[in-house]
Amino acid sequence: MQQGRDSSAGTGRTPTLVIEPVKLAPGLYVTATPIGNLADVTLRALSVLASADLVLCEDTRVTRRLLDRYGLRPQLLAYHEHNAANVRPRVLAKLGDGATVALVSDAGTPLVSDPGYKLVEAALAAGHKVFPVPGASAALAALVAAGLPTDRFFFEGFLPAKSGQRKTRIGELAAIPATLVLYETGPRLSASLADLADGLGGRAGAVCRELTKAFEEVRRGTLVALAGHYAMAGEPKGEIVVVIAPPNETDAAISADALDGQLKAALRSMSVKDAADAVATATGVKRRAVYQRALDLAGQQGKRK
Repeated sequence: MQQGRDSSAGTGRTPTLVIEPVKLAPGLYVTATPIGNLADVTLRALSVLASADLVLCEDTRVTRRLLDRYGLRPQLLAYHEHNAANVRPRVLAKLGDGATVALVSDAGTPLVSDPGYKLVEAALAAGHKVFPVPGASAALAALVAAGLPTDRFFFEGFLPAKSGQRKTRIGELAAIPATLVLYETGPRLSASLADLADGLGGRAGAVCRELTKAFEEVRRGTLVALAGHYAMAGEPKGEIVVVIAPPNETDAAISADALDGQLKAALRSMSVKDAADAVATATGVKRRAVYQRALDLAGQQGKRK
């Protein structure tokens, strides 16, 4: 790749780039693309996209906008959750012939909430090389913008759509000693924040919306305050990441639903006694009360283990 003189520095216009194809080693190139601002693509990603024999993308129209920005014309093939099972054998056959294949998502790093994992798994099983081409990620962008601890984080992806299942999962997440990173949709954001506030109490959080785009917004506050805001403000537009502070000793008392969720999760693999000990330690709730509730949930009232 050769980089021409940048005559647009500070103007917001695209620098002049001439992307020349290079010889790539055969294999599958998992290639990150921008999450919004098209200038966030890496030089290596552009080189791979210019040089690959085939580029797999969720939506060819979305990927074409990025390629047009940089004057690239690779061969495109749609690869998404609805056609992946049919397309995958064709891709594996091309890899078997020594082709270079780039895999991109509509935005960000492939395999994060998209069907790319099965292709990578199949490619590796067939003995093909898989090359990561790192770049933008909505989860990491939100994490560094949220103003919350970054030394340890847990990426959950999307919570369940149904409230009951969502509350149970939130209960299971409550004791994880790390910052939580979630994806959410506009229509479900208010309800999810209400369940998060109920299950996790007064933790700090941030709702990060449309990151790197013209209407980027990061709203910070307690989960209770955020839930109240979006209940009043209505359904927001755009891509949304929710970041939540880890548990600490000053967190508000855990709700009954959250306590039940943690106990149910613990009881799947522990005795009543061990589950009660683990949840009491994680939540700070008195062990006697936790043990009694564990007995009720396990249907073992009167039996002590």
